[in-house]
Amino acid sequence: IQVEESAISLWNWTVTKHTGAVINDEQRAKLRFVACRLIFLCEGSDPPEGTIRRQILMSMKTGKGWIDIGKAGLADGFLENAMSSIEKLYAKLRKGSEGEADIQVHRADVEKSLFKVLSYQAESVFAQGDFQKAVMCVQRCKDMLMKLPKETCYLSILCYNFGVETYERKRYEQSSFWLSQSYDIGKMDMKYSVGKEMQAKVLRLLATTYFEWDCSLYLDKALKAISLANQENLHPAGFFLKVKILLKSGASDEDINSALAEFMHLEMSLDFCLNTAKLLLENGRESVGFDFLKSVPERFESSPDLGKITLLHIEFLLQNKRELLAKQKIEEVIIGHYTGKQLLPEALNQLHVILWDRAAKHYEEKRYSEALHWYNYSVSFYTPGQIDQNLAKLQRNMASCYLHLKQFDKAKEAVKQAERCDPSSIFTKFSVYKIAVMENDTDKAMEAVIEMGKLAEKPSEHEDKLRVDKNTGSNLLSLAAQIALENDQQIVAIKALEYLSEHLQDCRQLFAALKCLVRLMLSKVMAENAEKRDEDINSILTYLNLAHKRLAESVTEEEFTGDMRIFEAHWFRKVAWNLAVQFKDSPGKMRDFFVLSFKLSQFCPSDKAVLIAQKTCLLMAAAVDLEMGRQQVTPSEQMELFSQALQHLQTCKEIWKVLKLTGDFAKDPTDTLLLLYEFEARSKLNDPTLHNLMESVWEQPQIEIKTLEIIASLAMESPARYPVLCKKALKSALNLHRKQAVIDAVKFSKCLHSLINISLPTGLTDLDTCVLQEVWDYFEDALSVVSSTDAYPEMEILWLMTRAWNTGIFQYTVGKYKEAEQWCGLGMRFLNHLGSLKKSYE
Repeated sequence: IQVEESAISLWNWTVTKHTGAVINDEQRAKLRFVACRLIFLCEGSDPPEGTIRRQILMSMKTGKGWIDIGKAGLADGFLENAMSSIEKLYAKLRKGSEGEADIQVHRADVEKSLFKVLSYQAESVFAQGDFQKAVMCVQRCKDMLMKLPKETCYLSILCYNFGVETYERKRYEQSSFWLSQSYDIGKMDMKYSVGKEMQAKVLRLLATTYFEWDCSLYLDKALKAISLANQENLHPAGFFLKVKILLKSGASDEDINSALAEFMHLEMSLDFCLNTAKLLLENGRESVGFDFLKSVPERFESSPDLGKITLLHIEFLLQNKRELLAKQKIEEVIIGHYTGKQLLPEALNQLHVILWDRAAKHYEEKRYSEALHWYNYSVSFYTPGQIDQNLAKLQRNMASCYLHLKQFDKAKEAVKQAERCDPSSIFTKFSVYKIAVMENDTDKAMEAVIEMGKLAEKPSEHEDKLRVDKNTGSNLLSLAAQIALENDQQIVAIKALEYLSEHLQDCRQLFAALKCLVRLMLSKVMAENAEKRDEDINSILTYLNLAHKRLAESVTEEEFTGDMRIFEAHWFRKVAWNLAVQFKDSPGKMRDFFVLSFKLSQFCPSDKAVLIAQKTCLLMAAAVDLEMGRQQVTPSEQMELFSQALQHLQTCKEIWKVLKLTGDFAKDPTDTLLLLYEFEARSKLNDPTLHNLMESVWEQPQIEIKTLEIIASLAMESPARYPVLCKKALKSALNLHRKQAVIDAVKFSKCLHSLINISLPTGLTDLDTCVLQEVWDYFEDALSVVSSTDAYPEMEILWLMTRAWNTGIFQYTVGKYKEAEQWCGLGMRFLNHLGSLKKSYE
């Protein structure tokens, strides 16, 4: 009992909350489902009549709830339960009956519920796509209508709804069945019928179904259905459909006129009449159509929309290539416009559209004079001095026609009028630009393209939104560049392409524009003298930088594929490389192009060729920075250049590590160059890590003499001053010279010269004994080599003799007589090896 009470309470609560819109249809269906299940769980073996009636009601409503929310499959079980409960109720009522009269009363009572359940079952199986079961359920309902005449309207509408659904799904055979059933059921009891208007509606849809299903096969049925519909209730839709069916059937003009006559007394809107005329004319019934169209004004004499009739007349005259008659009609409208018979604004706008379309068609066919004729019709509706954006567009279109006809004065006048009406329009500026280019007025063209570029950045708030989208500015600038190139105006084309590259969103179009810009600017640079080149070279750098920027951004663009990105990157990196080589007389520019080439190559696959290119770019950039740092620049500029060089070298070292894994680079000088460049940069930056770098250098077994000599030179090159490193490098070099199978006396002499110079500075007298001993050893080395070869340069021998003698003299001046004697004696030993100069110094 408690379960039953809870189920009833839940049911009633659900009804209340749904009425108050607290719960939605699906939540209501679920709650009903629970309550209904609970009721059946506690029914017992012989439930009382009230319980059974409650079960029937709850099962029906739960099933219907599932159907209404589109879950018909869940409804079947509840509807079967309802049917079973109805049988139980009928059996129980018969058992308690006292006679035949009582049985009839109970049967009538039960049949109402049975009808409802059957109709719900029909809905359920229909929703599940079971046509045959739905037919059986509806047929049973139909058989019960004699006893339940009040349900006629309900069942008729149910069949109509089935017909609408199947029609929308293009299941014409099923739709025709259900609509026929709906109509037949609607006729069964006139007292409870759906009414003539609904019956006509059913028949019109039935006729439409036959018409769309197979007009040739079911034409008679379609005509019969629409005729019946019109008998039930005359309606414009029925009239229109009948005409449509007759046209499709190929009926004679006489039959169609008869059909039209049937409905002439009906009240129909002007638009409906125009649609009918349009239908007739579109189906090639010109005679009937134009006759009908001529009769329409009489029906709507007081209507302000009479202009629509004229417009339709003009449209169909044009469609049927009766242009002369159409022109006569248009001229009548123009006269009417100035004699108090103006078209309504909407109709006038439509006429302008017709006129512009016709003009555009002639323009496309290159019949520019005829296009102007139609544009002039449109101009006729504007008053002198009128300001209107559409008039501006009209004047621009006319200017285009005049340009094609080489009538430049008229084109300029038309553009002048366009500027008066819409001066801030990018389209107007484009028209000005076209005329300037064609007249070879470069200044005017440049001025116009600059205006276009500004307008492309921020489209006018007053610009026609239908004509201007985000790509309009780009499209016009692209066209402007094309026109300039076709007319050999490179400077103007460059300016247009520069603005274009700033606004293009499409990567492919942008890179095409940038390539064109690079080519154009290069040809310009080649033709200029050196003084004018700088600015244009900077422009090319700007283009390449923009290419790099957009390549980086394009990673997120799906339409711009990886292969496209690689292709473009290769093109621009090669251009940057070639320009770097080409502008070697301008170190700063050369460096910038090499750096750009490297950056662009980072979008390419890292194959061996690309890695070599990257390494070379960075080495060259570092070399240029170092060279520029050696020039007479400020200390801060020097520091910046040397720091930049060091950054390039660090990146280059990483690339070189990877590159060396791809093959044999034993003869490649990159390691040496990296060492020398890094040493120079760090030494001139006074980098504290320089000594650590050199520790690894001293340990290298394969280091070359030349490398050590360059290091020694760089260690003392301003602003660097590292005498200890210089001396160490020279000593290492000298050792390597000694190890040669045959000593190169000339190179040996130079290296020794530098080492003595750094070890024994000129003018110093107070020298440490250890230093003097070390230097003495160098002189002894020199004597050893001098004694063993005649190739030692005589001037170097003279220099050695002089340095040794002078060192002895310096020792003498400070009272070191013994040392003085030794050093002077050392000098005398060199005297014996002099050649032609010996006599002069003896």
